[in-house]
Amino acid sequence: MATNKTYMAKSETFEPQWWLVDATDKVVGRLASQIAVILMGKHRPTYTPHVDTGDFVVITNAEKVVFSGNKWQQKTYTWYTGYPGQRSETAERRRDRKPEQILREAVRRMLPKNKLGTKMLAKLKIYAGSEHPHQAQAPEPKELTDK
Repeated sequence: MATNKTYMAKSETFEPQWWLVDATDKVVGRLASQIAVILMGKHRPTYTPHVDTGDFVVITNAEKVVFSGNKWQQKTYTWYTGYPGQRSETAERRRDRKPEQILREAVRRMLPKNKLGTKMLAKLKIYAGSEHPHQAQAPEPKELTDK
């Protein structure tokens, strides 16, 4: 009786690709979930959960993302500073201060919460404007659609 062998990807034989995504007028959550799939490598048939088989993603125009509803005024980001109490700010204020941070946090929370997830997040490059310093890697444009 013949059995099928399960394919396991190896990190040394894997060659990652570079993708360029324009975030203009894209909804944050939907864009972040599609980017997380690419960073994890789930878009490939050779996906292996314990191996980083994801691609690099360069995001431009991060300041032009949108939220649905009234989230610019209602959504708050909180963090702990080491002192008693927490700091918080609205999404609108964060967009003015650090527009890349909105998308980075959304993607980070959709990745695995372990060392492999940290490696995956390091392959995400986010820029507020339309310029990026990764022309040498020749990233291919990827159009992510709203579902």
